[in-house]
Amino acid sequence: MLPEPEGLPEPLPEPAVGDLRLENVLAALSDPLRLLIVRKLLLESEQFDHTCGWFGLDRPKSSLTHHFKALREAGVTRQRQYGLERRSQVRVTDLNARFPGLLDLVAAWTPPDGT
Repeated sequence: MLPEPEGLPEPLPEPAVGDLRLENVLAALSDPLRLLIVRKLLLESEQFDHTCGWFGLDRPKSSLTHHFKALREAGVTRQRQYGLERRSQVRVTDLNARFPGLLDLVAAWTPPDGT
């Protein structure tokens, strides 16, 4: 996990650590595309946070916006607004505190071919 840089914009609204609910997190992760997004962030992050373009997903922007919002509202990711773009990161510390081992399972998941 990369250290948090100084001077970051405030995160967009998200559940507090104590309000994270397993059923909401699992519901967000039940979609294969969202699972792929989280896995990629866990295994391939090069920076503190990433724009949706970094993921290289061939989906309409409106569809990606929906998926990133679902992850943020469930408490899986944190998003910050940088001008016109939003950047995402996994809430590793928060999720490991609430649901130990969950992110290890996500990182170990093997996406189906063609994903």
